[in-house]
Amino acid sequence: MSTTTVETSATVTEDRPASAGDKRRARGERSLAASLASHGILIAGSVVALFPVAWLVFLSLGPDKDDYLHPGGIWRKMTFDNYTFVLQHTNFFDWLKSSLIVSLGTTVLGVLVAATTGYAVSRMRFPGYRKFMWVLLVTQMFPVAVLMVPMYQILADLQLIDSYLGLILVYCSTAVPYCAWLLKGYFDTIPFEIDEAGRVDGLTPFGTFVRLILPLARPGLAVAAFYSFITAFGEVAFATTFLLDDQKYTLAVGLQSFISEHDAQRNLMAATAVLIAIPVSAFFYLVQKNLVTGLTAGGTKG
Repeated sequence: MSTTTVETSATVTEDRPASAGDKRRARGERSLAASLASHGILIAGSVVALFPVAWLVFLSLGPDKDDYLHPGGIWRKMTFDNYTFVLQHTNFFDWLKSSLIVSLGTTVLGVLVAATTGYAVSRMRFPGYRKFMWVLLVTQMFPVAVLMVPMYQILADLQLIDSYLGLILVYCSTAVPYCAWLLKGYFDTIPFEIDEAGRVDGLTPFGTFVRLILPLARPGLAVAAFYSFITAFGEVAFATTFLLDDQKYTLAVGLQSFISEHDAQRNLMAATAVLIAIPVSAFFYLVQKNLVTGLTAGGTKG
């Protein structure tokens, strides 16, 4: 009798519609206040991130070099004359050509060396393996000021001062160690059975690497390529030291020509900076599909 009573009560309780006080949010569902707070934080972060870019574009529209001191007056006299002057009366296109040669050369050579290095470290165990990994890591700890003199001496001995190849090699020396670590972590996520399957099909180790592993590692390669490109495109110290001919200046070095000891044409600098951002944005657009995947996948091992 008691059993029947309990079962009937449970049935009534289950069939009874939930009242407003009994409602519970599903797992993962946020309240209205939490949603508003998160959106507010994201909007504030976006404004903080975009404001410097918008401010730079705004200053580039001021015709006078001292307009940055009185930005409110730019609204009444906005003009694109700064861009016209930069494109027609400076060596902007020579700087752009030099930057693209150096950046793309660093990207291609750096990713090639980093990919082969990362694959070898990921798949092979050889004498001095751990020491080699530490060497790759330690090379990132030296500041530019320490490396400048020995690198200059090496390039002078190789007769590569004031040459694109010399600057590309210098940039690769800084980009390859980081990219090798990055790609090593990504190659670790690719099952070793794929290598074994390639060997069974008659592929050489290098053939397995090129035909099977690299297509799977495309997101990691995209991240390494983007890092190498940005490193070379925006670097100033090495380019200023190792490039002597103003026709070979990169954009980052050419930007300094608008500042002298007694004058600073900040309106032209702002316009040039906006133009410099266009190639980087275009390159980012090309690799963005694989960028997020490559950044996250290297942190786990599957």
